[in-house]
Amino acid sequence: MTVSSVSLASLDLDPAFALHRGGKLEVRSTIPVRDADDLSLAYTPGVARVCTAIADTPELINDYTWVSNVVAVVSDGTAVLGLGDIGPGAAMPVMEGKALLFKEFGKVDAVPICLDCTDVDAIVETVVRLAPSFGGINLEDISAPRCFEVERRLRERLDIPVFHDDQHGTAIVVLAALRNAARLAGRSLGDLRAVVAGAGASGVAVTRILLGAGIGDIAVSDSKGIVYAGRGGLNDVKEALARDTNRSGLTGSTEQALSGADVFIGLSGSTVPEAAIASMAPGAMVFALSNPTPEVEPSVAARYARVVATGRSDHPNQINNVLAFPGVFRGALDVRATTITENMKLAAASALAAVVGDDVSETYVIPSPFDARVAPAVSAAVARQAREDGVARR
Repeated sequence: MTVSSVSLASLDLDPAFALHRGGKLEVRSTIPVRDADDLSLAYTPGVARVCTAIADTPELINDYTWVSNVVAVVSDGTAVLGLGDIGPGAAMPVMEGKALLFKEFGKVDAVPICLDCTDVDAIVETVVRLAPSFGGINLEDISAPRCFEVERRLRERLDIPVFHDDQHGTAIVVLAALRNAARLAGRSLGDLRAVVAGAGASGVAVTRILLGAGIGDIAVSDSKGIVYAGRGGLNDVKEALARDTNRSGLTGSTEQALSGADVFIGLSGSTVPEAAIASMAPGAMVFALSNPTPEVEPSVAARYARVVATGRSDHPNQINNVLAFPGVFRGALDVRATTITENMKLAAASALAAVVGDDVSETYVIPSPFDARVAPAVSAAVARQAREDGVARR
């Protein structure tokens, strides 16, 4: 389909197209240029003095440019929302939207960058070369398992925060919601047995953060069933999961593993039958997070589970990454952190859970993205933890 074959006027009848016409972002100056004096300070010759100072003392770039407050939102367009590999051009509306959310919720400037390459080496080298222009890198919609390698290598080579939101944003919000669901039930995370359906980016990250938070036991499934030590055909990421999870030694299907389980977390796009949810322990917690179609219909899950969460905005307890990434980056940038540690993610989850406070209920285990308390609480916790972990530069 080409522009000549499509009536833009007819597309604009759809409010989504009308809103996106011309893009959702623009660059604005922070200072006025009213006369020759302003011009001589903002540009030549005044700018040369600033350039020389930065050349002599490179750290001054953080004080005299926008670098310390700007994040690159980087994607190769291979795993965009539920649309899959649609390419860098088609990914741009999502990356623009992500940049908009950074600004609206965290007062962080962000630039969408869609790369016309999918090779891990090419992505890493490109981002490393772009990095001097940014205070942080937010990786977005890069398919697994490549996303793990891209993030790992960038973290090794850069001294600024690198954060794959599909992994860690999801994980932070899930942990926060699960903390409150467990508190509502009068239980600790260590009491719970969880099953995670999906061993992609978000499934692995959720599993890892729950392990770090002290979950009692957790098993992960992929399209071939439960991941366990000795199962054939596992990649390096799943081999590591097999070593660190599934203390009960479960094998077989997701449905079998759910029998007697306390927690189900769906991140797979699959369907879980009602009977499997019915077989879970009394007072179960069901986080059916595939979007737009949850693994189990929320009304069905609610027949058996005490707490039901989804990724949708039209149901209670929406697990939405915008609750995490603006505050995480705001806090990291504020202290000019060199990285985002596991403890910083755990601190973000605890702060997010605490926003709910004594108002916790079956339909309120996680705050709304529009709760003005969220980003400040998360950013303060992240900044504080960065200092405790020794990765803050101010």
